[in-house]
Amino acid sequence: MNAPTTPAQTQPRLTSLSHGGGCGCKIAPGVLSEILKGTAAMPMPKELLVGIETADDAAVYQLNDEQALIATTDFFMPIVDDPYEFGRIAATNAISDVYAMGGTPIMALALVGMPISVLSTETIGKILQGGQDVCRAAGIPIAGGHTIDSVEPIYGLVALGLVHPRRVKRNADAKVGDCLVLGKPLGVGVLSAALKKDALSAEGYAQMIAHTTKLNTPGPELAAIDGVHALTDVTGFGLAGHALEMARGSGTTVKLDMARVPLIGGVRDLAAQGMVTGASGRNWAAYGAEVRLADALTPLDKALLTDPQTSGGLLVACAPEAVPQVLGVFARHGFAAAAEVGEIVAGGSDGIRLQVA
Repeated sequence: MNAPTTPAQTQPRLTSLSHGGGCGCKIAPGVLSEILKGTAAMPMPKELLVGIETADDAAVYQLNDEQALIATTDFFMPIVDDPYEFGRIAATNAISDVYAMGGTPIMALALVGMPISVLSTETIGKILQGGQDVCRAAGIPIAGGHTIDSVEPIYGLVALGLVHPRRVKRNADAKVGDCLVLGKPLGVGVLSAALKKDALSAEGYAQMIAHTTKLNTPGPELAAIDGVHALTDVTGFGLAGHALEMARGSGTTVKLDMARVPLIGGVRDLAAQGMVTGASGRNWAAYGAEVRLADALTPLDKALLTDPQTSGGLLVACAPEAVPQVLGVFARHGFAAAAEVGEIVAGGSDGIRLQVA
């Protein structure tokens, strides 16, 4: 691999090399549904406990009576310009899907696509170092991977984990009467939009890095609580989109209380200034027909509900009596903003799967 002739310090901003950043790069849910609708369903072995049927966070394959393998992958283009932080964010986001199934990560493989004629080997090395440091914090090795010369910088992981078959937490097993708890505040997409427009303060940037590099380590402990029925993590489709996946899979309706949804400090003001990603609008176009917003809610609330989260928080559906225990687990792992944000109710016949008051 040859380094570019320009020195590392004169290279373009990482975010300028990508058409979108972080989980905002995801193909819009409506387009994705159109792409996948013609794919033939393959016969699934009985050992495959979780496949593609409910758009869950990872695949789960039972190995024996005590162990099931969790397999997932995630990668994207830069959401920040610092190469080391980009690597940390991408790795944290990829490992999150293992935690979201209730599992413990065991190893990862790196997925690396870089414009080698534009970025120096030093810069690319810093991206990989960021990913390695996150994996070290998660207690797992990067055991291999694959690299390509790419027009846009891309980095992510294949993440593998283990879980007891009886502790697998799908996104589709929420029950009527459950409460919803969200582990991280919303607003990463808004912060990333502000960063691209040079409108993000140093404090806002620090918050962005802190939230996107915080591993969702409560996952296995949450899965061990009898009253926890369903888990997912909130990423590119926003809180509304991932709550809808939970509702669709379980045949229920989710009710959210917008006043109780935690937000990263300063995000509402930035969104009011127009710091909203294009992915937010694409998300609403894809699933807005299944959502009913209370009259008192504003377009700003809608933008926050659809804001794409990179390395977002866990969304937990649990019995009401389990809420204090769930919040206690989050608190022990340092998730101070975790909050009860809604409930699961019976699905109606009007096609509305998400109600927001």
